[in-house]
Amino acid sequence: MPSDLKQRTKAFALRIICLYSALPTTTVAQVLGKQILRSGTSVGAHYREAHRARSTAEFVSKLNGGLQELEETAYWLELLAESGTIELSRLHPLTQETDELTAILVTLIKNAKSKQPT
Repeated sequence: MPSDLKQRTKAFALRIICLYSALPTTTVAQVLGKQILRSGTSVGAHYREAHRARSTAEFVSKLNGGLQELEETAYWLELLAESGTIELSRLHPLTQETDELTAILVTLIKNAKSKQPT
């Protein structure tokens, strides 16, 4: 398992935890925060599960789970910004990392699928 991506997804989860901890205590912020806390911290778990897969199909399935969580995280980040809960500029680094991790997982999935027997 590439330890750099293992560490990167863990660091992403920790950044999401810090974001949640810094959110205002308004109902909207807390509801959105709990959603992003769940999805953002699940990415690394899916990545780790993928490396325990018993087949390429299972590997791809687990990575797709992580990809879904990243898409969801991107959505919650958009809502946090567009609702005025947090300034977009403060969310930009997390949004950028979400996009980069998405691109990495898409590449891993494509590569795994191309090695699968047809």
